[in-house]
Amino acid sequence: MFSITVRDHLMVAHSFRGAVFGPAQRLHGATFIVDATFRRPELDDDNIVVDIGLATQELGGVIAELNYRNLDDEPAFAGTNTSTEALAKVIADRLADRVHAGNLGAGARDLSGISVTLHESHVAWASYERTL
Repeated sequence: MFSITVRDHLMVAHSFRGAVFGPAQRLHGATFIVDATFRRPELDDDNIVVDIGLATQELGGVIAELNYRNLDDEPAFAGTNTSTEALAKVIADRLADRVHAGNLGAGARDLSGISVTLHESHVAWASYERTL
């Protein structure tokens, strides 16, 4: 399996519901390094996984929809704990939508999967992987 990974960063505010979250139940900020990995079993006719420039651009577009937002105020997240794991899924799903819309070019048609990893720090991160 071949893969390429592009990186961006995301800054949000949010709070959580549930005792398991302790002090994070209060409004707080979070900064994530975001890695998006695109996979396919064989390289395309240009001998690449996907256009890395388009992948970077589309990840940036997805991040822009979330960046510098209080996620508690976003209708799409009403009633949802926006955990690192949940945000990784949201970003992966939105990237998949962009792949299916053709935003990553014709060569992206044969991608088999996407995984998104959100790094909370140098010692903790969460990922979500999906097929296309």
